Order: sequence, then C-alpha cells, then structure tokens
Amino acid sequence: MKLLMIYCTRFAYNPTVKVLEGANDGYEPASFDNILTAFIQAEEQDEEDLKGVEKKLVKNLKWAAGKNNTKRVMLHSFAHLSDSKASPEFTAELFQKAIERMENAEYKTFTTPFGYFLDLDMQAPGYSLARLFKSF
Repeated sequence: MKLLMIYCTRFAYNPTVKVLEGANDGYEPASFDNILTAFIQAEEQDEEDLKGVEKKLVKNLKWAAGKNNTKRVMLHSFAHLSDSKASPEFTAELFQKAIERMENAEYKTFTTPFGYFLDLDMQAPGYSLARLFKSF
C-alpha cells in the first residue's frame, strides 16, 4: 500500500473520462472544505491481507486527520504511486471497509468517483504534517 495524504482547505473534483468498465455513471462535480485527501494505491501483495491493510489504512487516516484538526476524509484511488497494482475489485472492497470503520469512529468519509479520470482543484496549506506519505 502506498498512501499520500494531503490536508486541503479546499478539495474539488470534476469527473472527465470513464476509464473502468463497469464504473457507475452519473457523477457530478463536487467540492469539500477542511478535508484530508488520501491518494491511495493498493498493491498486488495487499490482496493477501485485506484486514491488515484496512486496519493500517484507517489508523493512518485517523492519525493524519487528527493532526490536521479535521474529521473529514476523502479517499481517492490513485494508481500512480507504485508499479504494483491490486485489482479494481480489491481496491473497491478495501475502500468500502475503510469507509465503514471511519464512519463508525464518527469521521465523515467520502470517495472520488471510482474508475474515472478527474479534474482536481486543491488548496493545501504549507505546514508540517499537512502532507504525509506512508508505505506499508
């Protein structure tokens, strides 16, 4: 798993191109304030330990969100952090389980449209712990 977390005072997306067959249709542009945006790449070896990877992902998200004084988290599938890629099905399942755990801990959790290229608009402050990278 590769995890790039960026705290954003504003994060917005606009779906542009559907790239994954079977991805849902009908997504609209959206904008969020005061949110930790997580660029996540699940890797092939992660498929051997869904529960362990999910636990580490959620732990890192909660820690980084706390350091940035937010209870809002955006999950974004970003298959550009490693040469190794998990299947789209695994990544979707991982996201769903992470969302459930985050929401059970009273975090508002969102996802960008899965299977789309997006136009992104981010405003991110430049201070310690606003940008974090983890590999596990």
